[in-house]
Amino acid sequence: MSNQAQAEKISKGQGFIAALDQSGGSTPKALGLYGVQADAYSNDEEMFDLIHGMRSRIAQAPAFTGDKVVGAILFEMTMDREIDGTPTPTYMWEKRGVVPFLKVDKGLADEENGCQVMKPMPELDALCERAVAKGVFGTKMRSVISAANEAGIKAVVAQQFEVGKQIIGHGLMPIIEPEITISIADKSEAEDILLAELTAELDALPEDKQVMLKLTLPNKANQYKTLVDHPRVMKVVALSGGYTREEANAKLAENTGMIASFSRALTEGLSAQQSDDEFAATIADSIEGIYRASIAG
Repeated sequence: MSNQAQAEKISKGQGFIAALDQSGGSTPKALGLYGVQADAYSNDEEMFDLIHGMRSRIAQAPAFTGDKVVGAILFEMTMDREIDGTPTPTYMWEKRGVVPFLKVDKGLADEENGCQVMKPMPELDALCERAVAKGVFGTKMRSVISAANEAGIKAVVAQQFEVGKQIIGHGLMPIIEPEITISIADKSEAEDILLAELTAELDALPEDKQVMLKLTLPNKANQYKTLVDHPRVMKVVALSGGYTREEANAKLAENTGMIASFSRALTEGLSAQQSDDEFAATIADSIEGIYRASIAG
């Protein structure tokens, strides 16, 4: 697999990144929205089989190709499984032209200063080695900011970059994701603090190193434009964060150079009960809308 071709696809490709990385905590909700209720499975293994079925169905849909979907973020269990008899990362890149990323965080620590850093990741080096061996291009890890608290936001960003450098050491591209909760009253202030902290960390990165950023859609259009243009940033992607697809697409279209990396907004309207034709039409519609918002501006 050509790392260079994948880097090119992400940095220059027209399209968005599909987030197919629901973890144990968010899988029941994702399945529920997909029309699979909790009584359909009796343990985690069966639950993960069902969500893999959903992800496989998305990945095999005719519209899910590198023409509009430049990358996909996978859950660890998805990376280790197969789609249509092919290891998932290989299937994504070689069959669909979609660059594979891996979610590496182990969830969030308890809230402190209105923010949640990531839990420790003692197995990160081993996981990165496995990801490289499977042809994965990059990683993603999420922290959460729920207050415009300078100390809290500083801690979140510092940890993200510290772990990001560890990931870069494995030859992988880290997606740094300090998500701001969309419902907080001081969201705009939090966005200003986050911009300053991210800029300081980026400015301190060695010239030959790059990261990607995954940020909550901002209240102010082009709030993060300086990050989009920063030489240490390969791409800035946006998370939908609970906005409907329509809201998320409208906000995204206002932000020049930012592309989508939606999870729930991507799968909105999909159902296990749909025929293959209905499913293919629904995901095609979803992909088209998110793609258009990503290339707008």
